[in-house]
Amino acid sequence: MSNITEVKQRFGIIGNSELLNRALEIALRVAPTDLSVLITGESGVGKEFFPQVIHHNSARKHNKYVAVNCGAIPEGTIDSELFGHEKGAFTGAVEQRKGYFEEADGGTIFLDEVGELPLSTQVRLLRVLQTGEFMRVGSAKVLKTNVRVVAATNANLMRAINEGRFREDLYYRLNTVPIVVPALRERPEDIYLLFRKFASDVAVQYRMPAITLDMSARDMLERYHWRGNIRQLKNVAEQISAIESSREISAQILARYLVDDTMTSSAPSLNSASSFEDMNTERELLYKVLFDMRNDINDMKRLLLEMRGYGVATPAHTEPRKELAGLLPQPSASSVEFDDSAEIVDEQLLPASKADMQREQIVRALRRNNGSRRAAAAELFMSERTLYRRIKELGIDG
Repeated sequence: MSNITEVKQRFGIIGNSELLNRALEIALRVAPTDLSVLITGESGVGKEFFPQVIHHNSARKHNKYVAVNCGAIPEGTIDSELFGHEKGAFTGAVEQRKGYFEEADGGTIFLDEVGELPLSTQVRLLRVLQTGEFMRVGSAKVLKTNVRVVAATNANLMRAINEGRFREDLYYRLNTVPIVVPALRERPEDIYLLFRKFASDVAVQYRMPAITLDMSARDMLERYHWRGNIRQLKNVAEQISAIESSREISAQILARYLVDDTMTSSAPSLNSASSFEDMNTERELLYKVLFDMRNDINDMKRLLLEMRGYGVATPAHTEPRKELAGLLPQPSASSVEFDDSAEIVDEQLLPASKADMQREQIVRALRRNNGSRRAAAAELFMSERTLYRRIKELGIDG
């Protein structure tokens, strides 16, 4: 068995972080077996190197290694691609064809983006893993194959299982040995090494001096979030090498090529349409509450100014009540015009919290629309479903 240093040299893997070395160590330990392996990690971390390491350190290394990107094959043809088809099995099947599992007999098959497989194909794959048997599309004849299956995904398969998009029994068959490839931000000591390698490759390819980073730029590089991982880092190195005339890169120059990542590390995940809807709905509600409050207060100010200017008195009072006096600017004898810039806010008029503000706005909208939730939702710029959920969350009585 090769050691980790030899593996890195052979496959061009750069880095010395403990997490990376641990992942490679697991790959080397499991390689001599025929156990299925599931490789997980974010997009762009280099998952594709690990099945090659496993294959070339196994007893199957002299047989075929077949890599398949499951996410790139249309759903209508993926069964044919993986398991083959008979002549006439479907329109365009003019001859018999072997699938990848048949071609890889005796070797290793790498199923990248395995989480993208349709459920019908997952059933076929489960049978291959359990019995080594499969059937070509359009055939009733059972064929046998002897392949080592290594799969990879950047998706959360447990979430896919809960949502009914991935079979739980297939997950446990694939995940006999799990390998987690660390994200680039989890191995900061390797970031500069990788950047320097990519910059050197570009310099050799295009016969130009390699770029270098000053200390401030290197510090920025290592603190950056790298949402796109190694793929993003390589892209940045190539862009700077091609565009910048200066070969010494400062933090100011580097910052031009780094997308603002303030939302990546501290902001909540926005992985679904409902998340965006919730965020926009909350913002709209708060805006409407503030604008309505401002209008209400300004209307009160205008009314009180008119009362003061035209001598309108309330019972037992020739002046506005004492507790309202603080709301009134002192008008001159010659003018009682309302000044829009003179905004005041009584703290007692403000809702106690953001939830109170949202509750107040929804209640007002319902009152204005005689309790019609559909009309209130339209006024609040949200879907009726979202309004129902807000009503329930905020404890608003029907």
